[in-house]
Amino acid sequence: MGKIVPRGGIKAWAEDDRPREKLLKLGPKALTNAELIAILIGSGSQAETAVDLSRRIFKTFENQLHRLGKLKVADLTKFKGIGTAKAVTMVAALELGRRRSLEVGSPQKQFTQTYHFIDEMKPMLQDLPHEEFWALYLNQRNCLIRKVQVGQGGWTSTAVDQRVIMQHALELKATAFVVFHNHPSGNNRPSLADQRVTQTLFDCGKIMNIRLLDHIIIADNSYYSFHENGFLENLNKSA
Repeated sequence: MGKIVPRGGIKAWAEDDRPREKLLKLGPKALTNAELIAILIGSGSQAETAVDLSRRIFKTFENQLHRLGKLKVADLTKFKGIGTAKAVTMVAALELGRRRSLEVGSPQKQFTQTYHFIDEMKPMLQDLPHEEFWALYLNQRNCLIRKVQVGQGGWTSTAVDQRVIMQHALELKATAFVVFHNHPSGNNRPSLADQRVTQTLFDCGKIMNIRLLDHIIIADNSYYSFHENGFLENLNKSA
């Protein structure tokens, strides 16, 4: 026999099944991912609370929030208890989180380590079902001027025009830049095409005196850095 949700409204539920009250009492950081999603879902059914439903969904994706972020409305409505309205609410909330990462922070923030760039771009690229190519432009102090999407493709590739990337660099008066793209497959290893693009951008940057600091591939919870793996260093040596 399935779990019976107590009657008498949400106040009759056990403490663990009342995420709204828990948030008001302890703050949002005290809630699990499933409990936060349960607030978006709003209600469960006679046989399952909203928290139980959220836990069931998370369990399907090995409790990984980034995998949930890839789902579309049609994917979510396959779960019993999730209708179109609830699915739309979840997708909208996850999209807001992704867009928040697009906002440029303090102009005084300096990008001097690989993880600085990763922190800036990973949240917005790791969950995408398609490839996107972005460029981050920096000033002489290595502070971010702007990040620009310069390409979008399908599951396995994206078209990139190196001239557009360099044009933005000139218009923004950047002295350095870093390029990013994602691999929706989860494989972070660069393809031959990725290597060719990196070399072309390095060569263009050298001619224009605008340094290519790195090309970073985001793949789920992993990444590949051309800088960290010595690719750019070898280009410098052979230049």
